[in-house]
Amino acid sequence: MKVLILNASPRVNGCTARALEEVSKTLNEEGIETETIVVGNKDVRGCIACNSCAKTGKCVFNDIVNDIAVKFENADGIIVGSPVYYAGSNGTIISLLDRLFYSTHFDKTMKVGACVLSSRRAGSTSAMDEINKYFTICSMPIVSSSYWNEVHGFTASDVEKDKEGLQTMRNLGRNMAFMIKAIKLGKEKYGLPKIEKGEFTSFSDGL
Repeated sequence: MKVLILNASPRVNGCTARALEEVSKTLNEEGIETETIVVGNKDVRGCIACNSCAKTGKCVFNDIVNDIAVKFENADGIIVGSPVYYAGSNGTIISLLDRLFYSTHFDKTMKVGACVLSSRRAGSTSAMDEINKYFTICSMPIVSSSYWNEVHGFTASDVEKDKEGLQTMRNLGRNMAFMIKAIKLGKEKYGLPKIEKGEFTSFSDGL
């Protein structure tokens, strides 16, 4: 069982990294393997809607997005960590997630997803809502914690003082481990839920 962790902060050892470290450590203690990839300092462009991926199964831009796609397919869950900019997520991670979720055609049903946000003071919940939408469109359960999945501070040392924030990260890790294990058992006994596909609503009459 494995969780892929994406750190969208350009600061490799910043606030977001400290929060993700706490979640990763807890997941490991619960028997879940983790792999963290720093993406916030990478050059990731946005989707250009070329639809090449519909034919090839991967993004036309052969960069870190396609590398992550392989790891995502083989993972049981994914955590997206981001600093908060203007009450939103890092622009790099949004470009990455747009392309990652649009270009990959493997079944994401019951892969669990979670976001982790770091901010100096505010804006975390709106950024959280932004990231969670990627999960809810793909039949992926969202992992919650004992508070919103966020830490506060301007530096990693500030996050150390956010005892509740770090506690929230540990509870997130335990909840995620439980969900992955429970889904694994349910999948073995009942199989995955049937997902209907084929219907696509488009109102050509303009109403």
